[in-house]
Amino acid sequence: MSPTVSPAALLRALPLAALLLLGPARAVRQARRPNVVLILTDDQDVCLGGMTPLKKTNTLIAQMGITFVNSYVPSALCCPSRASILTGKYPHNHHVVNNTLEGNCSSKLWQKIQEPYTFPALLKAMCGYQTFFAGKYLNEYGAEDAGGVGHVPPGWSFWYALEKNSKYYNYTLSVNGKARRHGENYSVDYLTDVLANMSLDFLEYKSNFEPFFMMIATPAPHSPWTPAPQYTKSFQNVSAPRNSNFNIHGKNKHWLIRQAKTPMSNSSIQFLDDAYRKRWQTLLSVDDLIEKLVKKLEVNGELDNTYIFYTSDNGFHTGQFSLPIDKRQLYEFDIKVPLLVRGPGIKPNQTNKMLVANIDLGPTILDIAGYDLNKTQMDGMSLLPLLRGDKNVTWRSDFLVEYQGEGYNGSDPTCPGLGPGVTHCFPDCVCEDSYNNTYACVRTLSAAWDLQYCEFDDREVFVEVYNLTADPHQINNIAKTIDQEILEKMNYRLMMLQSCSGATCRTPGVFDPGYRFDPRLMFSNHGLRARRFSAQFL
Repeated sequence: MSPTVSPAALLRALPLAALLLLGPARAVRQARRPNVVLILTDDQDVCLGGMTPLKKTNTLIAQMGITFVNSYVPSALCCPSRASILTGKYPHNHHVVNNTLEGNCSSKLWQKIQEPYTFPALLKAMCGYQTFFAGKYLNEYGAEDAGGVGHVPPGWSFWYALEKNSKYYNYTLSVNGKARRHGENYSVDYLTDVLANMSLDFLEYKSNFEPFFMMIATPAPHSPWTPAPQYTKSFQNVSAPRNSNFNIHGKNKHWLIRQAKTPMSNSSIQFLDDAYRKRWQTLLSVDDLIEKLVKKLEVNGELDNTYIFYTSDNGFHTGQFSLPIDKRQLYEFDIKVPLLVRGPGIKPNQTNKMLVANIDLGPTILDIAGYDLNKTQMDGMSLLPLLRGDKNVTWRSDFLVEYQGEGYNGSDPTCPGLGPGVTHCFPDCVCEDSYNNTYACVRTLSAAWDLQYCEFDDREVFVEVYNLTADPHQINNIAKTIDQEILEKMNYRLMMLQSCSGATCRTPGVFDPGYRFDPRLMFSNHGLRARRFSAQFL
């Protein structure tokens, strides 16, 4: 391992006079603005039992605070979703469309246009927070064409970022812009534990004169699903849930879903069951991290003045509609994520059913820090009134989901019969993505309706609509049978959300009392509008 400076050593390098003053600051600590910790897991579902292994997390965060049971992401893919967290914006406003440099994932354009205005940059520059990042940032972070690991985004006092995508061993970290290589020795290299130790070091040696923000982004439960050695035998009898949309044909759905082979082969089912089990095993180390973090905050006397957020960048599926394993799709299992929060003024053991999205995290944390949200261009809303339990809060009834499909120009040599334009075709040559898997949806949750309306940017302008009250597993596409007036209103609402920015993303939804519908703007130029969705991204 190459020599480097540890978090502890960096903080020990403070002037001696400053170090001597760190201890007596306990009285000052309680009077200052709250601290914030954001734990972000990678590909953790909530619909298929993804929170089940996290017993300590449930006890230490959920039972001590609030669980948002309707928490979503605007794009079910790592890089666009993480960009939405950092910017508080929908993908059509931050322009990150997939996990590639060409898709603006950690590209030079992203670094120039978006990074200076992320909420951590504002926390540090405008609110006086010391900021700490450890873990996976964006999938293409560290790419040579985008500055390598020497690039440290603005807004971070301490930076320990993984080069590129999630791994558990044999990875490189950017330690404040310097590369540090890790091997495969569990005691010093297992990434989830390394992140835990770095976080504890930060809490031990940070300044006590400034509030802090920590973002800890674990590799778990992302592939390659490598558990810590002590957990390799856990959950031996666990298999992926066999719910009503497991291993069935996705009839009346977009062609990409219909191409899945039904029933799945025994080898595919064995593969996804094994993946499901290993995902749970990797989460046990995250559970340990949470326990260590909360205990350290408590020992420091800082727990009562610290908000802790726990969430994921997207959901996941394991056999739903015969798609073996991945994310990217418009369905609940891919777009719904856990969101737990504890902190000052939050009553324990609460459940909140409001419709929230990860674009709300940035505004919420800035609001906690006392920053004027009117000075931002964020699309999301502050959750602080919900966290405090304010009465008569006006809240959204819908939000936008958008995704631009990926595909390869050439044919996959392992699946020559598929032709070009598809990708992620495994196992059994079942493809999880394609160029025209490009869609936009309005996800609505109101007193009267639990509805999802989606349009695809393809030759058909294919439409999928689900009534989740009657059909929670989204088996029956009711696009051809739902009331035409509702269909027209949803079509118009989708058009409005696809072009929204800032406050216009928070206007009343179709079923809100303040909604205004202009019937002149319904299905005219329908296909042109859908194609504009993809053209606007870059």
